[in-house]
Amino acid sequence: MNLLMQTATGEASHFPLAFTLVYVVGFIAAVTIGSIAWYNSKRPAGWESKERPDFVPKVDKEETPGVGEPKS
Repeated sequence: MNLLMQTATGEASHFPLAFTLVYVVGFIAAVTIGSIAWYNSKRPAGWESKERPDFVPKVDKEETPGVGEPKS
């Protein structure tokens, strides 16, 4: 309720810069990780013949991930 009253009267609350930076850095990280995962997944229809961009690392798939003895 207090927030609504401050908004109605025109008082501006200052959102801390640290919170904003966390949101911005988190968004950039999510987009980057998601893009790498998307490029390493099976190609969608129409993208089969396209080449992988140079900045995307190649991730090899295991036949049985998580099964068996750990690799050293």
